[in-house]
Amino acid sequence: MSVSASAECDSAIRALAAERHLPESHLARWLAFDTASRAALLDVARRLRMRTGQLVASIDLLDEIAARDKLTVAAILSENQIRRVLMRGGSTPDRSRALVEELRARRFPTLRAATARLNAEIATLDLPRSVTMLLPRNLASDVLTIQIRTAGIEDFERAMRALAGKRDAIARIIALLGGDDCTSGGNDEF
Repeated sequence: MSVSASAECDSAIRALAAERHLPESHLARWLAFDTASRAALLDVARRLRMRTGQLVASIDLLDEIAARDKLTVAAILSENQIRRVLMRGGSTPDRSRALVEELRARRFPTLRAATARLNAEIATLDLPRSVTMLLPRNLASDVLTIQIRTAGIEDFERAMRALAGKRDAIARIIALLGGDDCTSGGNDEF
């Protein structure tokens, strides 16, 4: 990228940062990326119309991944998994959210594995469609949310019977969510 193209890119970054009220510290970190990385993130931010919080999270995560893996931000954003998120269908807010989730999963691979394991455990329960189990966002707590949608007392009773019949399996999921690995004595990590 030429000096004038780099200056134009930096000017566009500053304009976007001002428009989004990006904290000065994050603008400085963005501008500290190499030229190709600054431009790559600008392109992604524009295409996905990223909100301030998404930009902040992306800059933080990209900076941490780049430092840990000794890669440039441009290289990270060009990886297949990231490109798939960027190119998939759906609304731009959904794709922006998916990008941040993918970056978070890349930054915290143990969290990704734990989430996958818990989701697999939930899937094996084979609960009625009226019952939904929701894991806490980023497994930030040990609270499992169980939602029951019912159109009548029969639906409610069917959901309650299904939950009661799966009590031990649900207890296992709650224990896993709390950090206990029930298969190995309880102290191993996911």
